[in-house]
Amino acid sequence: MRLLSALTLGVALAIPAIPALAQDTELVIGRAVSTNAMDPGFMREAATIVDNIFDTLVMRDKQMNLVPGLATEWRAVDDLTWEFKLREGVTFHNGEPFDAEAVKFTLDRVLDPAANSPAISYIRTVASVEVVDPLTVRITTSAPDPLLPTRMSRYPAYIVPPKYVAEMGDAKFASQPVGTGAYRFVEFVPDERVVLAANENYWRGKPALDEVTWRPIPDSTARITALVTGEVDLIEDVPVDLAPMLTASPDVELVQVKDGGLTIYLGLRMDKEPLDDVKVRQALNHAIDRQGITDNLLQGMATPVGGQVGKSDFGYLDLPVPAYDPELSRKLLAEAGLPDGFEITMQSSTRYMKNNEVAQAIAQQLGDVGVKVNQQVLEWSVYTQKQPFDGPIYMLGWGSTQTLDADAAIYAIMRSGEPYSGATLPELDRLLDESRQVVDPAAREKVLHEVQELAAREVPLISLYREDALLGRASDVHFEGRPDARIVLFDITKD
Repeated sequence: MRLLSALTLGVALAIPAIPALAQDTELVIGRAVSTNAMDPGFMREAATIVDNIFDTLVMRDKQMNLVPGLATEWRAVDDLTWEFKLREGVTFHNGEPFDAEAVKFTLDRVLDPAANSPAISYIRTVASVEVVDPLTVRITTSAPDPLLPTRMSRYPAYIVPPKYVAEMGDAKFASQPVGTGAYRFVEFVPDERVVLAANENYWRGKPALDEVTWRPIPDSTARITALVTGEVDLIEDVPVDLAPMLTASPDVELVQVKDGGLTIYLGLRMDKEPLDDVKVRQALNHAIDRQGITDNLLQGMATPVGGQVGKSDFGYLDLPVPAYDPELSRKLLAEAGLPDGFEITMQSSTRYMKNNEVAQAIAQQLGDVGVKVNQQVLEWSVYTQKQPFDGPIYMLGWGSTQTLDADAAIYAIMRSGEPYSGATLPELDRLLDESRQVVDPAAREKVLHEVQELAAREVPLISLYREDALLGRASDVHFEGRPDARIVLFDITKD
């Protein structure tokens, strides 16, 4: 049993004297949210679990380099065509063979306009997929796309089994997934658990852990209690105000990845008044005290930002954090013809660090400049189904961690018409589309910088801060946080 030696924040935890439940080759992970579905082509939540059930053609190693996955090699045939050679002898968990037909089926399924995939923006440049032979596939893009290999390294490009999906149907497949990954699906009990077992025939070798159970534990204190008492071995989303509890216990450790979390922002429905006025958007941008929020509410475990692109992303531009200037906000509102302010609804959920407190602080700060905010706090399972979001202002977290390119950080949330975007700026659309067509890295970086500079001026959304990734682990669990925020079970061992 793990004991809590000190409660530095004065929060009393009841620690029953019970033995640890996990065995040497079993791992239990406590999550802040319940899993809703596990179809990687239609994700509306973090891909933490599907990361381990499915594989992509291209992978990232611990140093974030692109390395072979289900594809052993790839090359650009011409400006529009990429050829992938596939790994031989790989089978899905149900015995169905992995081949070029599976790759084509996977991508075509997401690209089908009738399917309405919320993740389509990541692979929208794909024009067609051709099966050359069982172990060779060619992907043609609508315009030169230097990011195509990178796009094949994350969802929605996790390869799915065509026959099984056709047999089960999309809805059933989402609750009983089959992939080629290191772990195979065993059980899904909504709001209780997802159980995975080691894929003994995994092409990279048998994983060290025999079984992994993911348990939703929404209450933060209960989640930490479960770790400290040995009910679970690893937890996600450690709240900043409870993090000291982990450092106080000799048997558990805090895992902190600086800037390893999501970038939190306020989405703006520019198709709704008065957010169609740039002066109003600028006024809101300068009414928020980002530094005060990160220092006081998030205890320094987040970094104020001036844009959505992360420092590790290709195309990053070091934008200044917008000044907290209520007087300027009032001036801009007056210039917009709203000297007395206005009333508006802001939607948020409870998914992110101190989400409610941050939303309340922002509502108060906007109120200080005359903007009355009606707050709507929605359950995460309900919130994730809203694309596009009703808003007109909505709080969301976004990241490029699995791609490490500015495109993933901005395209899906700034390009008009994308499921997660509330923006409607033709010039921004033009630049975003151009950034997906320029092959030369230096020229492409220039376009991405122009995108970010335009966004800083026109404020299609309000970037707030980038969270640190905070996890907790038992001392006998060997796990290191990754810059891409993945929990790769294949890399975890337990004493």
